[in-house]
Amino acid sequence: MSNSNVLTVRGARENNLKSLNITIPRDKFVVFTGLSGSGKTSLAFDTIYAEGQRRYVESLSSYARQFLGQMNKPDVDSIEGLSPAISIDQKTTSHNPRSTVGTVTEIHDYLRLLYAHIGLPHCPECGKAITRQSVDQMVDSILQFPDGTRLTLLAPIIRDKKGEHQKVLEGVTKRGFVRVRVDGTVYDVSEVPPLKKSFRHSIDIVVDRLIVKEGIRSRLASSLETAMELANGLVTVDADGEETVYSQNYACPDCGISMEELTPRMFSFNNPFGACPTCTGLGMLMKIDPDRIFPDKSLSLNEGAIKVTYGFSLDIPIGELPQNVIDMLLYGTGKEKLKLSFDRSYGSGTMYNHFEGIANNLERRYKETQSNYMKSEIESYMAYIPCPDCEGERLKKTVLAVTIGGKSISQVSQLSVLHAREFFANLSL
Repeated sequence: MSNSNVLTVRGARENNLKSLNITIPRDKFVVFTGLSGSGKTSLAFDTIYAEGQRRYVESLSSYARQFLGQMNKPDVDSIEGLSPAISIDQKTTSHNPRSTVGTVTEIHDYLRLLYAHIGLPHCPECGKAITRQSVDQMVDSILQFPDGTRLTLLAPIIRDKKGEHQKVLEGVTKRGFVRVRVDGTVYDVSEVPPLKKSFRHSIDIVVDRLIVKEGIRSRLASSLETAMELANGLVTVDADGEETVYSQNYACPDCGISMEELTPRMFSFNNPFGACPTCTGLGMLMKIDPDRIFPDKSLSLNEGAIKVTYGFSLDIPIGELPQNVIDMLLYGTGKEKLKLSFDRSYGSGTMYNHFEGIANNLERRYKETQSNYMKSEIESYMAYIPCPDCEGERLKKTVLAVTIGGKSISQVSQLSVLHAREFFANLSL
């Protein structure tokens, strides 16, 4: 093995090293192993790393060295084949459930910046891309249509809502507009037929009609601004029967879901602006575990199948009960009242009441109690489950619908290092 391919240490005496001589191959992954106190750290950190850093600092200018301080030479005769070294501190990781590899290494902070600046929002319901455009961008897009194209600018003020909408139509008249499109048909406002209250309707104000030609830019921009003022930032442009919806805000034109301007804090599950409101960014919920309520399904309620004391007296094994009966025992009867018989030391009788359910009762008491002992007791019947809203991904649905390269920030965070490197290497910006 040539000298250029090895790191040679002679006479290392740091701490408990006894004039150690060792030759280590370069450009290889090398692991030092041994009993505690055998000198692993003394060799790796206090000798090899320390000498590499000392030589690197000495190579800098005297001006730079004054800020880094003087580094002592380790107790070693010679080290050959050494390059500037990097040391990663040995420390235990945080057991905080809000800490991940991404947050501890601060890689997630860079991901949040990336998604806030170039992320593409989508509607979490229908999946359509949500774009925000300025009036000038809308004008430039519309003027790409061929000369002679007939344009109708519409302000969508009612989208698929039940009702007669009489007051809405009266408001259109007061604003000075004379035409509306109701459920796809254009009418004079005064001639709109009565709308059925139980049916869903869509109403658009006809703001302007134009033909694409030179010199319409100013009028087009003014009409777009008017339409967006009427429809909270939305405008529909009908170009010879081909419709395009433009939005000045991050809002889905079909579902009505809107979101604020993207910021890094929205992509943090440790921030209320981004965290899933159901699990508060943990991705998991502590819920009553039916298997802990019924640990032995071969027993009946009367034989002690249930580990929480309730006044049931059934002889059928839990494992043989229908699922709807199990659900009733765990989650109650809802609005249905049951005939309940009770037999207590101070009297017996019958009453009609709702049954809360064992799981519901325990979860309610867990939230209400101030007793640590009671919380601990109830927690013995609970288990962590993935959050049903974010499905364990910790963030709000609107945030998870923001993508780069077709992936959300959560999906990128779940990639292996190899696949993450491949993803970013092939990412087209």
